[in-house]
Amino acid sequence: MDHQQRQHIDTVLGLTSRPGDARMATARVRHDEIIRHSWQRCVDDHGLDPTRMQEARILPWDRLREHQERIEEFTHIARHGLTDLYRQVAGAGYVVLLTDSHGVTVDYMGDQQAAAQLRRAGLYLGADWAEAHAGTCAVGTALATGHALTVHQSDHFDATHIPLTCTAAPVFDSLGSLNAIIDISALVSPGPKSSQQLALQLVRIYAHHIENAHFTRMHCRDWMLRLSSAPAFVDVNPDYLLALDAAGRVVGHNRRAQQLLERELGLAPAAPGQPSQVLGQPFDTIFDTPFEGLGHYLVALPAERRVITLRHSGRTLFLGAVPPSARIASSRAGAEEAPRLPPPLAALSGGDAALERQLQRAARLADSPINLLVHGETGTGKEYFAKALHAASARRQHPFIAVNCAAIPENLIESELFGHLPGSFSGAGPKAKRGLIQEADGGTLFLDEIGDMPHALQSRLLRVLSEREVLAIGAARPVPVDIRVISASHHALEQLVRQARFREDLYYRLNGALVTLPPLRQRSDLGWLIDKLLGDGVRISTAARALLVAYRWPGNLRELANVLEYARAVCNQGLIEPDDLPEGLARQAPVRLAAPPIAATPAPAPAPPPTALASDPHHLPPDGLLLLQTLRAAGWNLSAVARQLGVSRMTVYRRMERFGIRSPNQQDTTRKQKAL
Repeated sequence: MDHQQRQHIDTVLGLTSRPGDARMATARVRHDEIIRHSWQRCVDDHGLDPTRMQEARILPWDRLREHQERIEEFTHIARHGLTDLYRQVAGAGYVVLLTDSHGVTVDYMGDQQAAAQLRRAGLYLGADWAEAHAGTCAVGTALATGHALTVHQSDHFDATHIPLTCTAAPVFDSLGSLNAIIDISALVSPGPKSSQQLALQLVRIYAHHIENAHFTRMHCRDWMLRLSSAPAFVDVNPDYLLALDAAGRVVGHNRRAQQLLERELGLAPAAPGQPSQVLGQPFDTIFDTPFEGLGHYLVALPAERRVITLRHSGRTLFLGAVPPSARIASSRAGAEEAPRLPPPLAALSGGDAALERQLQRAARLADSPINLLVHGETGTGKEYFAKALHAASARRQHPFIAVNCAAIPENLIESELFGHLPGSFSGAGPKAKRGLIQEADGGTLFLDEIGDMPHALQSRLLRVLSEREVLAIGAARPVPVDIRVISASHHALEQLVRQARFREDLYYRLNGALVTLPPLRQRSDLGWLIDKLLGDGVRISTAARALLVAYRWPGNLRELANVLEYARAVCNQGLIEPDDLPEGLARQAPVRLAAPPIAATPAPAPAPPPTALASDPHHLPPDGLLLLQTLRAAGWNLSAVARQLGVSRMTVYRRMERFGIRSPNQQDTTRKQKAL
């Protein structure tokens, strides 16, 4: 503990234990009221001891992921704004943090060269800045008060943090609840707190922009009212946003609109954690125009003519009204329908429900700037999916560049990805070479088998994703790039992170959203896939199709395509028979997991003797035959069968008894007992 820290601890003790002491007058002037109140909360409410200095708390990755998943959709919306903010402040040594409503950092942008120092200081992914244990800090105190503020150096409660300057602003959801915190912080800064005024204005502006973007996404099914004091900004950057239901009642608002209407209607400001009283207010009590006249304020009309007056204060604002779309309005009247998939994505599925859900989610993210991580077994079509998403996006006129990180030799992958200048390394040619990242500018970069990327290159890729610029080998100046990154792996990347074989920060940067492609054995549209891959001119017999449907397909789509190509080449007169399939396929064709589930309730017909059933499966009903095949495929491992069927071991036992199926061990035991 140095002299500065001791002096700081004395100040905190003095102001919290003797707040009226005249000797503390200078300290009271130096620290704002919001800071002094926070210090008092830390002692009285949170039981913190200023003499006990604590290092920053960083959550383990599994707990961090839980926090990230809770606000995943919001984080996707906020990502573009955070990136833009970081570009503006990175040169001054700031990092950008996004925390959830608990104070946990769920997204982070900072200088990777200083990653270790930033992590120690808590300016890092997973850092927990809740006031209850971190003391007075920008994130924690913004959460506690609902106000934007700067906590500069000795404003911090814990003396560990007094080198830092931190500025944060809350982001509220459309119901008035505090949803997240945007924070920009630096390890070092000028002494005067006034040096952070620009930082405070920036976080307020970006919190407002992100809040508005989230509002727009949440209320696309409602009437949206955009209000501003100036006609030039009402349609592009409104100050106030309101959402109305079909009856004209307020069902959502941004923070500025909430504060405006609380003053306008004489409502008490909602305390942190309390519901907004603006919700439910009728349009007619807010404005001097009936709700039925809202059509006069549609955004198609000139903004200067769209003047509306607040009923109570008489203040005039400019209004742009946006009605719900016709598609959404009609879906409200009837059943809710899933939006139609873009044709490139729709072509990937023949109706498998699990795959359709993944494709619907991906379609919503097609034009989002966030990065996608695609997980699936080898051969499940990860590159086909990435190409389809690219073709469904606004980037489709620009390049799609696919890179297999496992296929490029380790000594060449850096130059392949980042490019190089002439003679920049041993073996470099006499001409400069653009890297694949730069080739993908404006389009999509697909990084297959990302888990096999050398650890040394992961930090360089992270910088590309953070800075949106690439530095070729031998170059002195980076080149800006505009890319959408889709990465894929059949590895469990979380496990690689735990084993320190894959960078944790890169994993979270790549995993903006996770798309999981089901293995072929679990897909219900295998018949459609067979017909699609065969095309016209070739038919397949019922017996051959049954063998294909029963096979487990460890190589997934890639193996299916190879098998059908082989069968097409050797079949006679365009008809594929079982003998035209590769040797051994029939012998290795256990039951598929996507087969219809075994019925749990129907009472079966009286069963033949158990041993007859076990030895003669042709006497089994379809449900019993399916169970027998599953048991044989699993080597009679009942636990494995239970997991496959999604039932308990006892349920498997009961079904075996019902159909008279006995394992080989049971049959041996029965024979021995009879012999005795």
